[in-house]
Amino acid sequence: MKGEHHYQVAVTWQGNLGAGTEDYRAYGRDHLIGAAGKADIAGSADPAFRGDATRWNPEDLLVASLSACHKLWYLHLCATSGISVLAYQDNAVGVMREDAARGGFFTSVTLRPQVTVRDGDDLQLAQQLHEKAHHLCFIANSVNFPVACEPQAEYATR
Repeated sequence: MKGEHHYQVAVTWQGNLGAGTEDYRAYGRDHLIGAAGKADIAGSADPAFRGDATRWNPEDLLVASLSACHKLWYLHLCATSGISVLAYQDNAVGVMREDAARGGFFTSVTLRPQVTVRDGDDLQLAQQLHEKAHHLCFIANSVNFPVACEPQAEYATR
């Protein structure tokens, strides 16, 4: 796993409504996020900043990145520890604050993964592996705000 990895994406603005950025209200916030060989993601700003609520905004994507990174590490750790995860759902929540000096910034993200494991697997270990997954998560290791994890694990119903 050692080494350096590079990621290249293109963000193409689609919001020129005819006058460019002549005025704050004169342009749209829509954009496409693309990368070679992948489906585009329709993006915009948060609706609070004149964005389209039906498109992903950077804040959504940051919270989703933290959640997905944790999930991927967690599934790997379960697979190598003899825990069979049958279902995984995270209802993650991010909190962003605005102030005059710094603009907007995240103050926290809380992950709330709900995991279903195979009957008879070690439920306590399944819970504990979240801590290790959090420690290994590339994205959580890259942000400057706390990322909490409030996991729940349960056995599959028969």
